Formats: sequence, structure tokens, C-alpha cells
Amino acid sequence: MGFSCGIVGLPNVGKSTLFNALTKAGAESSNYPFCTIEPNVGVVPVPDERLDKIVSFVKPKNIVPTYMNFTDIAGLVKGASEGQGLGNQFLAHIREVEAIAQVVRLFQEENIVHIGDVDPIRDIEIIMTELRIKDLETISNRLKRLEKDVKVAKKGAKEEFTFAQSIEDILSNEKPTHNLKINTIEQEWLDDYRLLTFKPMIIVANVSEHQLKSVDQDINFKKLLEYTKDKGIEIVPLSAKIEEELSALNQEEAQEYLQDLGVKESGLRQLIRKGYDLLGLITFFTAGEKECRGWTIRKGSTAPQGAGKIHSDFEKGFIRAEVISYKDFMNAEGSYPKVRDNGKLRVEGKEYILQDGDVVHFRFNV
Repeated sequence: MGFSCGIVGLPNVGKSTLFNALTKAGAESSNYPFCTIEPNVGVVPVPDERLDKIVSFVKPKNIVPTYMNFTDIAGLVKGASEGQGLGNQFLAHIREVEAIAQVVRLFQEENIVHIGDVDPIRDIEIIMTELRIKDLETISNRLKRLEKDVKVAKKGAKEEFTFAQSIEDILSNEKPTHNLKINTIEQEWLDDYRLLTFKPMIIVANVSEHQLKSVDQDINFKKLLEYTKDKGIEIVPLSAKIEEELSALNQEEAQEYLQDLGVKESGLRQLIRKGYDLLGLITFFTAGEKECRGWTIRKGSTAPQGAGKIHSDFEKGFIRAEVISYKDFMNAEGSYPKVRDNGKLRVEGKEYILQDGDVVHFRFNV
């Protein structure tokens, strides 16, 4: 299990090209608005050097990395919240994802139509306005229902009504959403609302090859940094066109291409890593001769919850977890006997919080 990320943006900013690079799925990409109507969904393996190293020692018959789901959502336009450009349909697709990667255009290309001059701040604000208007509609409908519940003295209705009013105030006055202090019950209410503007967001700054080499000096990129610095939004600069070219190369060729460009890491790897951080995700591993596999869980997950990712019966019948840190596993060259001899195999119970990189073997009753 990975996480689901929706790729959004105005028409012709490079969303489908980015999606093609991510998934090699060949989503249609053409020079006209609404080329993408139904959302394309791609399952993308998450690159993880730790899994590669574990595999090099264990030499399993099967290798399964952890995955991310990317959804290429059609280009939004001004008025989408009122149905313009099939907007309601597109906004419904966004509601289903866990995080949003908003692609903005920084490259200049006269032959690819856009809504005007290159202006990433304008583009972001168009998208955010449409998301916010839709959220206001959602919270207004919820308040109407809660008002009825308050009149009949339904348990908890008054407290939720007050909370929903505070959310309406945040949306109406365009207040920040990333640093909201709420308790567990309020978080459950907020999750139930499925508001678009409260989803974690990454801005993907789509640049040309020329811009990529000195992106920190680009005027529009500097504007983006200034615009997002107090909003809790991460920025990933990349060239969707270059990433699509890289996706057609093998690992060695891709690395040489990046070196020729003077770039240390592909933009897609940065996007995946920042997405994981944004959603508070970590990876643990299971490693044996039959299979080595990565599993994605939320930070703070217990050992039984981790076991449940493998199979629900594992969580129900959990007895204990035999845990080795990734560092200790590498020091022992992937040898379980060496790990034991080094005293690095730990037996953990139901309260253990899994750590990023843990190599785990679960014991359970069925």
C-alpha cells in the first residue's frame, strides 16, 4: 500500500506529460484543453535504495516494492466549482485522493496554448479559488444538516456545529489551513467533510531544461518560494519533458543523463519523497528467501497495525514482532544468524511503534 496523489492544474501545464513519466502509461497528451477527461490512474513503484540493498544480501525469489497511486485529473478552469469545463466531475475526482500535486507552468512555449502569460501565482490562485468555493458549498450543506440536529438535541451536534462554523470562517476568509490545532474528535469530523483545500499539497513547478539548470535564479520560481513560504506547501521543480525522457532509459543511462544536466536527483524521486513526508508515511520491510517486500504505513503505527497491512488475520492474531533496524541488518550483511549473534534482534509486543526501515517478522495465531 502506498498513497494516492492527484495531479491537478490548469489545461496545458504538463500534467499528462508528468503522469506519463511517472507511470509510463502513455496517457494521451495533446495541445488542447480537456484532452484528459476521465482520470488516468497509475500505480508507481516507490524507488527505495534500502530495499535494493536488502535484496542484494537476501537474494529472494520475489521482490515487491511499496507503491503510490497517481491520478491524472483533467485540467481545471475558472468556474469549475460551478460546473464550467466539467468542473464538478473533476472536483469529485480530487475528493478521492489523499494528497494533491498541483502542476504550474514556468516554461515558455508559444506553440502550447495557455490562458495567458506565464504566471504561476495566478494559476495557483485560480485552482485554489475553485477548490475553496467547492469546500464552502460542502460545509454550508453540512451546517444546514447540523442545524437541524441541534434543534432536536442530537448528541454532539452542537459541538460539531460550532466546529463547522470555524471551518466555514477559515474558508470564507482564506485563512491558513496547514497549522490548524484540533483534537481527535474534530479531526474525525474534518476527515468526514473531505474538504479539498485541507488536503496536503505539493506544487510541481514545470520548467524547461534550460531553467532546470539554474532554477533558483528563475524569477517565477522565486515568486513561488515567496508565495508558499508561510502556507505549508512544498515545491518540487522539475521538467516534465525531461522526466518523460528519463522514464524511457535504464537506470544507468538515466543517471548519466542527469549528470550531463548537472542535476543530482530526478524530480520524480523528489516528488515521491516529499509526498511521503507530507502524509507522514514510513516504510518497513519483510525479508526472506521467498520474498523481500516494502510496506507503507503511517508514522506512529503499532506493530499489530503493521501486521494488519500484510493480512488482517495477522493483526487479529498478533503475538509479537521480531524487529531488526535497517542499519543493524546491513551491518550483519542480511544474515539473521549474525543479527542474533550481535544481539540486535529485538522482540517487541503490541505497544511497539514501528520505525522507518525496520525489518520485521511477525508471529501470530490464526
